[in-house]
Amino acid sequence: MQQEKEFEFTREDFDSLRKIVTATTGIIANDDKYTMYYTRLARRVRKLGLKNFKEYRAYLDSHRETESIELVNSVTTNLTAFFRESHHFDFLADSVIGRAKERADRKLRIWSAGCSTGEEPYSIAITIAENIADYQSWDIRILATDIDSNVVRKASSGVYDKSRVEGMDQRLLKKYFKKGRGPNDGLVRVNEELRKLIDFSQLNLLHKWPVNERMDCIFCRNVVIYFDKPTKEKLVERYADQLLDDGYLFMGHSESLYKSSDRFKLLGKTIYQKVQP
Repeated sequence: MQQEKEFEFTREDFDSLRKIVTATTGIIANDDKYTMYYTRLARRVRKLGLKNFKEYRAYLDSHRETESIELVNSVTTNLTAFFRESHHFDFLADSVIGRAKERADRKLRIWSAGCSTGEEPYSIAITIAENIADYQSWDIRILATDIDSNVVRKASSGVYDKSRVEGMDQRLLKKYFKKGRGPNDGLVRVNEELRKLIDFSQLNLLHKWPVNERMDCIFCRNVVIYFDKPTKEKLVERYADQLLDDGYLFMGHSESLYKSSDRFKLLGKTIYQKVQP
């Protein structure tokens, strides 16, 4: 027997809310996201002390600037892990960092676009530290952005429940994380030297980017899968413009640039390289 919902949630409610999310972010919510929208937004309705989603939509209309942020934060998916899709980090070490070592500028620029709660940019930082012995004397910046302001705040703290790092190599865990004590027992924190390498920022990828330099590589994994084809193509073009010649674009395991762009060539395992004109 289907459990009765706490709040009435009509098809009109769903269509109205997902239309706002798409207009704001470009993210498409198919019909199979109906239950997810209800489950996540019911918490918001409850917190605001509203009776139903009709009232929530009215509240959203009258508080659009602030509440649209809460709406997007609620329904965007943030699934991540340290060293997720480990072959990407192997390539980062061998090819991206390897090529940077051949240059005289001792400079490295990497963007984690869709950084979620920070596991990806911290994995990038660890890979750099493991492969550049004197990385602290280099000019290294990792830009880490996400549309969800809540997860960006979480990521910038560098604090995680120890369950999030249980699968990590113990040597790396001891070297780059500090265990919490007393009231922080059960928590770990990324060490300060790694946190200094990363600039965290909330960013809507459809808006202007706060990026003044071209990147060695961009991690945009499990992001474009949520966009329609025209938005995806436009975003990929902007990524190509933002990369150095022969720069790299890392995508998620279920994503592809097939028939989406002629500015990248596939190297394998969802790793793409910018093609020089």
